[in-house]
Amino acid sequence: MAVRACGLIIYRRLRPAPPSKAADSIEYLLLQTSYGTHHWTPPKGHVDPGEDDLQTAFRETQEEAGLQASQLTLIDGYRKELHYPVHGKPKTVVYWLAEVKDHDTEIKLSEEHQAFQWLKLEDACKFVEYEDMQAMLKEVHQFLFSKE
Repeated sequence: MAVRACGLIIYRRLRPAPPSKAADSIEYLLLQTSYGTHHWTPPKGHVDPGEDDLQTAFRETQEEAGLQASQLTLIDGYRKELHYPVHGKPKTVVYWLAEVKDHDTEIKLSEEHQAFQWLKLEDACKFVEYEDMQAMLKEVHQFLFSKE
């Protein structure tokens, strides 16, 4: 049976938006792990017994980044599953998309992470090592601009 984890891709819009193009007005939140290879990732974690996937995503975001559900707006219509092996076992990670309501909301890291950054798409894709995560960030970006 696959290990299951859930998380949120969190973004914010810069204010004021750069006049050149709207695509430059979005930054994504990435957290750097304090273990292993210190990779960069959106907040995510394993599903606890009795929890549904979305509850897990919000709980993990609160634990890892200090963001309460009330500080976020869940974006309808986006849900993505990634499947990959970890230590030889299959893992499924389900992501939703959420925007912070206040651009200046403080991020409070847990001990699981040692740093965070708000990054534009191009930089975020450089920070995340995995191609499926890079592809998902690009997909999210296109999704956001298809809604405008």
